Amino acid sequence: MTVPEWAPAVDIIEDDKEYLIKVELPEVEKNDVKVTVESGTLSISGERRAEKEEKNRRFHRVERSYGRFERSFAIPDDAESDKVKAEFKDGVLRVHLAKSESARPKQIEVKVN
Repeated sequence: MTVPEWAPAVDIIEDDKEYLIKVELPEVEKNDVKVTVESGTLSISGERRAEKEEKNRRFHRVERSYGRFERSFAIPDDAESDKVKAEFKDGVLRVHLAKSESARPKQIEVKVN
């Protein structure tokens, strides 16, 4: 088992219909990101590759992290683990985890007699 070298920043947002997990992955290629769901856990893993020094080009400071990463989250009981969608755009991975119909709030009409 490999040890992750860095952990990307994550926001988790909830509304009536879904959980949205937003992961900052600047300069990570779509093909280097993997999203899996297994045994009640959602995992996001991948790799950000370091730039290589080239002839006539030196790095004076390197503060950004590179290498393998992995983040794992327990799937809430009211979410449907078989309804996960992921999209990757502008360096942000968005993972949508739908809530089950029974967990969504329902509006009930009140009748006046």
